[in-house]
Amino acid sequence: MHFDFASHLDAVERSVVYLDRDGQAAGAVILSRSYITTVNDLWDALTNGDRIPRWFLPISGELELGGRFQFEGNAGGTITACERLSYLAVTWEFGPHVSWVEARVSDDEAGRARLTLVHTAHLSEQWNEYGAGATGVGWEMGLLGLALHIDQPEEPKPDEATFHITSHGKAFIAGSSEAWGEASVGSGTDAEAARAAARRTTAFYTGEAVGEG
Repeated sequence: MHFDFASHLDAVERSVVYLDRDGQAAGAVILSRSYITTVNDLWDALTNGDRIPRWFLPISGELELGGRFQFEGNAGGTITACERLSYLAVTWEFGPHVSWVEARVSDDEAGRARLTLVHTAHLSEQWNEYGAGATGVGWEMGLLGLALHIDQPEEPKPDEATFHITSHGKAFIAGSSEAWGEASVGSGTDAEAARAAARRTTAFYTGEAVGEG
């Protein structure tokens, strides 16, 4: 699937926040994107077990407040809060690591609805090595899949197994990594460290050597 990767990169607002979570230093990546759809449809795409695999990953479990879910080959967790059409919060559990994801849906300008996603994790060696982009790029690919699904619901989603080796996939990942590096600089992260982490994130997702800065 070919797409205008630059327009999708431009569509996302990114920010990084450092905070305290349960008495430990943590970092949050925040993504916000507007979609040409209604709040009802955007909420349904985010929470309907039949639709989620069409833009993200196969999911199993109990998709209700207090229920546990599992994404195939990825994280699982518990649904800790749910306010229909507006707010969803879950734990995000991958191996021994637990972090937290919140999604807010709201009306945007006429004919549009906005998704704001926040993923908070305790600071770690992984954060030091890859920075905010390790999480941010992954979610940004998810938001891309969601946009393509909303725009063309009957079309197949990008192939996760090959997306990172296609020219447009590589360009999207590199652009997203760079943007998250700059968002980190904006949050107060040392510029050299943030941009080096962004290059490592690009290499991680594409499987290529780390570029020189």
